[in-house]
Amino acid sequence: MNLELQKGSRSKKLIAMVAIIMAIFVMRLFYLQIIRHDYYVGLADEEQVKRLTIPSKRGNIYGLNGNTPVPLVLNQTVYTVFADPQTVTDDDKIIEVIKRVAGGNARSDLQALLDKANSRYQILATKVTRAQANLIKNENLNGIGFQEESQRVYPEGSLAAQTLGFLNFNGEARYGVESKLNSRLTGTDGLLQSVTDVSDVPLTIGDNNINQPAVDGENIVLSIDRNVQSHVEQFLADGLKRTGATNGSAIVMDPQTGKIMAMANLPTYSPAEFNKVEDAAVFNNGVVSAPYEPGSDVKTLTMATGIDKGVVSANSTYVNTDYIQVEDRTITNATLGQTGTITFQHALNWSLNTGFVTVAERLGDGKSVNRQSRDIMYDYFHNKFKLGQLTGVEVAGEAAGIVISPDKSEGNAVRYSNMSFGQGLDVTMVQVAAAFSSIVNGGKYYKPTVLAGIVNSDGKYIANKIASASNTVSESTANQVREMAHVARNVFFNSVDKAGYYIGGKTGTSQVIKDGVYSDNETVGTYLGYGGSEETSRYVIMVQVSGDNMELQGSRDALPIFTDISNWMIDYLKIEPKV
Repeated sequence: MNLELQKGSRSKKLIAMVAIIMAIFVMRLFYLQIIRHDYYVGLADEEQVKRLTIPSKRGNIYGLNGNTPVPLVLNQTVYTVFADPQTVTDDDKIIEVIKRVAGGNARSDLQALLDKANSRYQILATKVTRAQANLIKNENLNGIGFQEESQRVYPEGSLAAQTLGFLNFNGEARYGVESKLNSRLTGTDGLLQSVTDVSDVPLTIGDNNINQPAVDGENIVLSIDRNVQSHVEQFLADGLKRTGATNGSAIVMDPQTGKIMAMANLPTYSPAEFNKVEDAAVFNNGVVSAPYEPGSDVKTLTMATGIDKGVVSANSTYVNTDYIQVEDRTITNATLGQTGTITFQHALNWSLNTGFVTVAERLGDGKSVNRQSRDIMYDYFHNKFKLGQLTGVEVAGEAAGIVISPDKSEGNAVRYSNMSFGQGLDVTMVQVAAAFSSIVNGGKYYKPTVLAGIVNSDGKYIANKIASASNTVSESTANQVREMAHVARNVFFNSVDKAGYYIGGKTGTSQVIKDGVYSDNETVGTYLGYGGSEETSRYVIMVQVSGDNMELQGSRDALPIFTDISNWMIDYLKIEPKV
């Protein structure tokens, strides 16, 4: 009896132990399979799922050669050459080969880099071409490796540098189109993911298999015409050499579409060698990023406002005494002696400030630049001509400038009197050129743009449609002011233009504010004009020249550059002369 009890007791203990062990196994399995499921799946994926990022390509940037896209910015495959100092076997040979093949792209301290025994990775050369990389590979150097990279190359050198921008050494877009359109130029990397066996052989089934192709960035076509751009840059350089000016900018627009054919700025730089630039200001595109007081160019817009409101015409008259009183200020003409009863055409020809203050007065009560005058001028200048507003041109760094509202205390009669002849407001060249284009195309404002279209994945050029336009002034007003600008140019400068063409324009000489006051020894010279046939304006050109402590004039220093560009454009566009 006692023996049987003892045997039963042992059986129960054994059963209990087995039950406990089974419970432990069940709990362990529950822990591993349920609680830690995601963790172990992740470990399995690390062993069985292979991932490979497929890099996308940045979009190319093209310009135009007439109507045909030509490359301005392309991608080139280059290599970084590196060493594993722990596995190299022949320092002398490595140094000799790298210096001989990589040349200036080799690091200067190769021996010191190879001596870093605790390191497994030291860069010996960068931006090595495929041909150079193959030459180094053929030497069978132990411990040498290669990393494939992509860099931007510029087939046209420094052409349109400030419009294009560049990528820095970290691949970050800086300035120009590269920065402004970075999201369009940047592609999306692809992903290749596959479940493999122990031998890394892909399995044909599995929910984890992914084959997501890379999406390359857009290939963008600019409206910049390489022929126009290169000639404008050369004419601008020649003009600066003649005048001694240190800075110059020019823009050429198609007034019928708003497309920019050229934007040039001097001094300039090479995007491929941006790291050699000492003054970062050179990177900025002054046509869009440097607001200034444009001076007498704006008189064409004041005249358009007055004609559109029906208060003046080209042949209307006023009495010019060479000065006009506005509150406590006396405004005088830069050119004296054209006194007496004269027409507003005469005032435009001689760029007489008094005439355009008079236009501003007639927009109100005819005696002062009152609130009605200022409201009308603000509506035209800011809302219709869009001065003091961002145009949205596709170049990074655009500045808005300032056109003071009459609602503000600074927007007083004196300010608006000055604005009537181009002082007292800060605007950019692209704003003025776009506004003027609406005068010479019949009263339609087109948003200025440097985009012409794209080159699709099949290599086909797809041109953008012409954007819709807003109205600035009536067609009749626009035609009258266009004719006034034509007459103003022909009074003094008819002999410099090609015969048989319809050319017009306006000089501008504006003072520069330094330390809060107008400088007595520095002015900016500009010229704004158009050209084409009597029926259609084909181009608008604006030129600006400046220099520290230099008194530059629109007629003497900027106009000859305009003329050079204009005469060349007539031939390039094959405009037929009037018989």
